[in-house]
Amino acid sequence: MHRVTQCKASSDYWLWLRFDDGAEGSVYLGNLLEVAAFRAWKDVEQFCAAEIDPADTTVVWNAGIRLDPDILFQDMLASKNNDYAFNPTGQRQ
Repeated sequence: MHRVTQCKASSDYWLWLRFDDGAEGSVYLGNLLEVAAFRAWKDVEQFCAAEIDPADTTVVWNAGIRLDPDILFQDMLASKNNDYAFNPTGQRQ
């Protein structure tokens, strides 16, 4: 199981992640906005309030949304070659 150790959400619905094995990258979550469970994210401030749940070591939002770290990891790997991926360090991933 992968564990998320850091995250940072951006206003364009990219979520940057770092995992306990040192892997890091971004996933785009804007495609979930039309799904009822994720509609709270239409308020971008809600989306940007992402944080780590220390007990589950995954990303959570105060609207009750939590994402599986293994799925986030797989999505991050799939996004690795995307030139538009969000990176808080400003470096290309």
